[in-house]
Amino acid sequence: MVQKAMAIDLDRCIGCFSCIVACKQENNVRLGSYWNKVLSVGPVGKFPDLEQYYLPVLCQHCENPQCVAVCPTGASQKRADGIVLIDKDKCIGCRYCTMACPYGVRYFNEEQGVVEKCTMCAHLVESGQDPACVKACCAKARIFGDISDPNSKASQLIRAAGSSSVHALVDVGNHPAFRYILHRKTAIWRSS
Repeated sequence: MVQKAMAIDLDRCIGCFSCIVACKQENNVRLGSYWNKVLSVGPVGKFPDLEQYYLPVLCQHCENPQCVAVCPTGASQKRADGIVLIDKDKCIGCRYCTMACPYGVRYFNEEQGVVEKCTMCAHLVESGQDPACVKACCAKARIFGDISDPNSKASQLIRAAGSSSVHALVDVGNHPAFRYILHRKTAIWRSS
């Protein structure tokens, strides 16, 4: 099994938003839509021991994507490499997938009448490149790779961080593939 995904080191992310800009430019994401967001989390803790960090949120290219399960036309699909895509020619704009996504990372393109989301820059990945957001990350917080391959850079980062520092977004049976590295303790995570 192949599962392309990202390991994102939140201790490195500086909230510069270059990933957002790169995503919009590479994929021609329309004004008002964001396939890639960076949230500011915090302050967390009690004064004077407060912490804040940045949390990139995008399609998690889940192992068991609910968006694919609810799509009545088969427009939402999971590829053999784990990347979840939308076939715009099959999408009827019903937005069932938008409602099924627990992370709110699908967007309705009113002009085209279809749903859109992060493609993990599949067109770049197919030519052996990293996704645009990974290439643009000046802090080198994003590492892309096959997380099912123990020798990939993403897997190595996850292993080196240790299980107490590796987190995923909340899992509601969809098994998000992305992993976040954060060495601080917070209440929003499920350790993986």
